[in-house]
Amino acid sequence: MVEPLFARPERMVWGVAGLVHAVSDALAARFAACTVRGEVSGFSRAASGHCYLSLKDADGGAALLRCAMFRRAASLLDFAPADGQLVEVRGRLAVYEPRGELQFVIESMQRAGAGALFEQFQKLRARLEGEGLFDADRKRALPRFPSRIGVVTSLGAAALHDVLTCFARRAPHVEVIVYPSLVQGAEAPLALVDALQTADRRREVDMLILCRGGGSLEDLWAFNDERVVRAIVACELPVLCGVGHETDVTLADLAADVRAPTPTAAAELASPTQEEGLALLAAVARVMQRRVYQVVDTQEQRIDRATLRLMRPADVVRRQAERLALLRQRLQARAARHVPQQRQACREWQGRLARGASVAVASHRQRLASLQARLSALDPRRVLGRGYAWLSDEQGHALTSVNAVTAGQAITAELADGQVTASVVGVMRRDAE
Repeated sequence: MVEPLFARPERMVWGVAGLVHAVSDALAARFAACTVRGEVSGFSRAASGHCYLSLKDADGGAALLRCAMFRRAASLLDFAPADGQLVEVRGRLAVYEPRGELQFVIESMQRAGAGALFEQFQKLRARLEGEGLFDADRKRALPRFPSRIGVVTSLGAAALHDVLTCFARRAPHVEVIVYPSLVQGAEAPLALVDALQTADRRREVDMLILCRGGGSLEDLWAFNDERVVRAIVACELPVLCGVGHETDVTLADLAADVRAPTPTAAAELASPTQEEGLALLAAVARVMQRRVYQVVDTQEQRIDRATLRLMRPADVVRRQAERLALLRQRLQARAARHVPQQRQACREWQGRLARGASVAVASHRQRLASLQARLSALDPRRVLGRGYAWLSDEQGHALTSVNAVTAGQAITAELADGQVTASVVGVMRRDAE
């Protein structure tokens, strides 16, 4: 048998572990030590002290690098890493063999300035704060004992379960109405605005809770949207915001009337326990009972006094008789003093009246005599007695001028002791001098 001139090589088949080891060795040789700059996302610290996070480009690129920082390296940090921070990390690339995932093992980390999202957050916060949207004087107090509370969140969110569980434990009498909305993603801001406006328009709840669970800065970014912030400010219902964990602060938290560190804390703030309500009712009942007892005691005392008066009518009659006797004495004494005074006054007025009447009569008599004398002096008969006559024509008109008389005219002459009828023989006029 003739062997072929060129033998065909055997095909190499890798085992999974062998390939992973080979890749890990290649990465370790090629990227033994390198520095990477990126924005922190999804930072968490395990109970063991190890830290886990992801790095992404600040310009919003799609690439994502998972990182691990072991406890020794994490203990050397001089700051607390947080989502959105721009950092520079130094370490090596490796493969996490149990899952075959690429990861960057961080040996040191330092801040490189704020990340793009964090910088955008700060700028928007400053602008909205300048408009007064976060002012404390525009925020309202929550109702003390709400009977119906609205919750704006996702139906599938763990935050909703936490809130409902808290209400069931603390205040099962409170009715909860859920206004479902997206809480993450590009469409979440419009959904949140629509849910807030719907609740405000329906006015079927006493207050609103806006909540969702924790997450990275990107996960919570819908609650930093300007439209959501303005919708919260425009809402006429009191808004309680509980977004993320205690260290997470969003613009929605700042715009809300009250901020809670977590969704569960928001439910606790909104729902006083049954024990608190019962204690308050008991205190009010005690105050009302004391007031009722006071009123009853006062009325009982009045009844007792009235009863005492009714039980001894003879005393009442005696007191009234004594009072009448005293009044009679006063009346008699006053009459005894008043009648003589009035009699003396009447006598004085009688004398004054008599004197005044006599003086008036004498004065009127004297005036009448004077008027009589004047009237007598003007009597025409006295003039006729001195030889004068009153001439009149047949019609009885007085004749005062020769021009009114003609010859042969009959005239009448009135004398002191009678009348004379005569006929005019002639008329002679006296010439004017």
